[in-house]
Amino acid sequence: MDFLRQPIFEALEPCRSVLLAGMGGGYDIYSAIPLYRGLRSAGKTVHLANLSFTRLGHSTAKQIGDALYLVTDETSELPYFPELHLARWLRARDGVGVPIHCFERTGAAPIRRSYRQLAARLGPLDAVILVDGGTDSLMRGDEPDLGTPEEDMASLLAVDELSEVRFRALACLGFGVDTFHGVCHAHVLQAVAELTRARAFLGAWAIPPDSPEARDFVAAVDWVHRAMPHHPSIVSSSIASALVGHFGDHHATPRTAGSQLFINPLMSIYWAFELPAVVRRNLYLTRLREIESYDGVTAAIASFRHEIRGEIRPWMDLPM
Repeated sequence: MDFLRQPIFEALEPCRSVLLAGMGGGYDIYSAIPLYRGLRSAGKTVHLANLSFTRLGHSTAKQIGDALYLVTDETSELPYFPELHLARWLRARDGVGVPIHCFERTGAAPIRRSYRQLAARLGPLDAVILVDGGTDSLMRGDEPDLGTPEEDMASLLAVDELSEVRFRALACLGFGVDTFHGVCHAHVLQAVAELTRARAFLGAWAIPPDSPEARDFVAAVDWVHRAMPHHPSIVSSSIASALVGHFGDHHATPRTAGSQLFINPLMSIYWAFELPAVVRRNLYLTRLREIESYDGVTAAIASFRHEIRGEIRPWMDLPM
């Protein structure tokens, strides 16, 4: 392994066709923008997907799978539709249409089926990278708080079962942003350590602030926030704030008013892992596999948490 290269990019070197998918819903696909720009510059064919919080069936997006829709820059507008505005930003930037494949916010089973349908539609795929805005996807289940796990876990299950895809990875961007949702970041670092021991850590790297990848991220977030001023993203705005050099209790959106933020350079670092190892480390993921509804996923996680209530690990402060 070359000291001057990240393991994830060595693994991606022979891959020609890559799917980047926002795993946790809403704005997660925006955390894939730097990877999208970089992989395309390296000559890869890159497809985009996202687990969506939008009512896709109320738009003109074409349904192409069980819980799968095709969104383009010509899809009709809804009040909350970050994927549409990403497609419009990509059209404005490049002059060509880039479809965004969107999964409905539903149960783990239909999302699994839809990922398989998408893989068949785009195939052959050489790699799938799930992208998390934040790091709560690394929570195994016995932490003080899991953040917002439903969408992350459904996406992990789905991609883990795409065994025909040679390389499957998880990339997290925005270390620290999940504090707003109760995540203990000492346990995030413990997860990284355990995945390192399992030889599943694929490296960590910062987005250079003056790079085209950084400029694309900041520009796309600014575009969508101007298009949807009443629905700004806490995660994306925090990462963008860190990329341009803000620090401490800086609030880029009124959504965080009344809370104390810690914007810092760690938020602009990607952390990457072999996805099957993340799945194996999780304590409850297999319980979700056959659940058809979103509410069912929420109930199953709550049931698991109730069962292990005496085994929840205590909060750990970072000693710094």
